[in-house]
Amino acid sequence: MGRRQELEKRQTLLANFGRLVAAESGLDGLLTIIAQELRKILDVDRCSVFLVDPYKGEFWTKVALGMEEKILRMPLGQGVAGFVAKTGSAVSIRDAYRDARFAQDIDRITGYKTRTILAVPLKGRDGQVLGVFEVLNKNRGCFTEEDEGVLRMLATMAASFIENASLYDELRRSYLETIYRMALVAEFRDQQDTGRHLRRMSRVSGILALAVGLGPREAEDIRYASPLHDVGKVAIPDAILRKPDKLSPEEFAEMKRHTVLGGQMLQNAESRLLRLAGRIAIAHHERYDGTGYPYGLKGEEIPLEARIVSVADVFDALVSKRVYKGAWTLPDALAHIQAEAGKHFDPAVVEQLKLHADEIVAAMEEEDHRFSADEQLASRSQTRHI
Repeated sequence: MGRRQELEKRQTLLANFGRLVAAESGLDGLLTIIAQELRKILDVDRCSVFLVDPYKGEFWTKVALGMEEKILRMPLGQGVAGFVAKTGSAVSIRDAYRDARFAQDIDRITGYKTRTILAVPLKGRDGQVLGVFEVLNKNRGCFTEEDEGVLRMLATMAASFIENASLYDELRRSYLETIYRMALVAEFRDQQDTGRHLRRMSRVSGILALAVGLGPREAEDIRYASPLHDVGKVAIPDAILRKPDKLSPEEFAEMKRHTVLGGQMLQNAESRLLRLAGRIAIAHHERYDGTGYPYGLKGEEIPLEARIVSVADVFDALVSKRVYKGAWTLPDALAHIQAEAGKHFDPAVVEQLKLHADEIVAAMEEEDHRFSADEQLASRSQTRHI
């Protein structure tokens, strides 16, 4: 390919880069697009987009194309990207292993061989470093001043989009945390270890939603709306909700009202997520054979989101240890839910639970680790303030 053809190709890729980043508002999706396009524009083997977390004093990436790791966290100042994040200076390296700033640990872990590196800072509107664009191993020769200029230009183009996406992501996290804490209010009165259960069943709900064929947006909505499935329990008297013995028929009738109450609390919300949560709340105790409550809906009369959450909720309850029972083994829990397919549960959802059991268990374990880490962080924070 001649020089003119190379320039024309790069110009086309640059125009495409601007069009793609402008169309993506989600941070994860934006970082993925940026990394993919940088890789093509600069003709490199790998690309990472690092973002600075000033509160934790570290930088991280959810995108490390060509590597198995999806999340990489490092202290500010460590490695080439860390140096760029801390100093705000660009770095171009012709031989990584001869440069003291290069951290060789990642290569040793992955078996990769880094040769050439080009990294530039990503700066926000106030001039502060938001992150770092880092590209590795140019496919032909070493990185040039022209490559650095192109990467700097791309960093400038992308900075405002990343800044906006980060703000949007922060607002979204705050909104979801509000929903999650609303769910905790209801669940705390009913059982112990509530936070762990909500996180796990929420994650399982999202996986099952994707597995039955819903789109990523719909699956994500179900994941984040599902923790509110029992919000109606806030209106159930403690004498019933926390009664250690079997409920009388009258008490059970009162308990069942939490489904209708939850639906009423959420049904007229302006938020799409809260309205979805209302549909789940009112129908998650319906049974596929029509013997559930509150309305005795049958089969596909029950909203799909409620059928999904019903399986996720019961599955997590079975494999979790409770004060009144031990944790069931995975085979026993799966066998029980399989036996209830067509009776309690939608057979199609049960089938996906079985097919994706390994992924689901791994996700639940990941949520356990996150929950434990958050508890430890909260404990240290409380200790510092005593």
